[in-house]
Amino acid sequence: MQDFQETEKVDRLIIKITRENLPQIKDRYPFLYIERSRIEIDDSSVKLITSEGEVIRLPIATITTLILGPGTSITHEAVKVISSSNCTICWVGEDSFYFYAVGQTPTCDTRNLRAQVKLSSDSKKSLEVAKRMFEKRFSDIELKDKTLKELMGMEGIRIKSVYEKYALKYGVGWKGRSFVPGKFEMSDTTNKILTMANHFLYSLISSVVYSLGYSPHIGFIHSGSPLPFVYDLADLYKEYLSIDLAFYLTYEMAGEYNRAKLISEFKKRCIEYDFLTKIPSDIKYVLYGEK
Repeated sequence: MQDFQETEKVDRLIIKITRENLPQIKDRYPFLYIERSRIEIDDSSVKLITSEGEVIRLPIATITTLILGPGTSITHEAVKVISSSNCTICWVGEDSFYFYAVGQTPTCDTRNLRAQVKLSSDSKKSLEVAKRMFEKRFSDIELKDKTLKELMGMEGIRIKSVYEKYALKYGVGWKGRSFVPGKFEMSDTTNKILTMANHFLYSLISSVVYSLGYSPHIGFIHSGSPLPFVYDLADLYKEYLSIDLAFYLTYEMAGEYNRAKLISEFKKRCIEYDFLTKIPSDIKYVLYGEK
């Protein structure tokens, strides 16, 4: 995935495909991002017609997931051919900051999904996965004998101190995390940024989780929510990509919420953090203990 980020030196988290950065036949790419193009069939092969009129044949057999961004259309016949190659399709906003829908084939590879379900349904193994997630936040504390309830209590205390740390660092007033669904404008600037940064984070992780063949609905720490596995993973990255960002931008914006500035800074941080490369390796570690 890193290849996509380094192809062009522009302010984009996911670089749209061109003839020059197509995956080679020797590669197997987790996903390919496409925007402002049309996907159709020509002689049983899938072709991409860009907004500039360039025609590019897509090596669907080498791609696990197509991620379709704004301005993309796809024909019914193209979906049939793509599905025959067991390639998943996701519909997202620009740079996957909004995740709308996913289409998976009836014959898609369920190996990773089966492994995830097996781990989640075994209470001992599920706790081991949860502990590996917490280890990334409590590297200096022995967690071996801790229960999940104790770990969640420790995390609640930690996250409260994290908010206070960054409020002090940037000199921003902080009355606590507050968000009322459907009443975004009622939040203060810091809480607005936190809400949107978290939303971007969840959408990106959802795209990657689906691309790797896992389910966002099977978690190990969170439960009773729509995307527990996504929320589990997001907690590994929130301190830098959401919390530090929110207090930094509140200071930079002088208290006036600016969505464009938020998007630009969030993209910049994801690229610097090599975020799209980190997620697959982090999933492999927390699930299987493999680095």
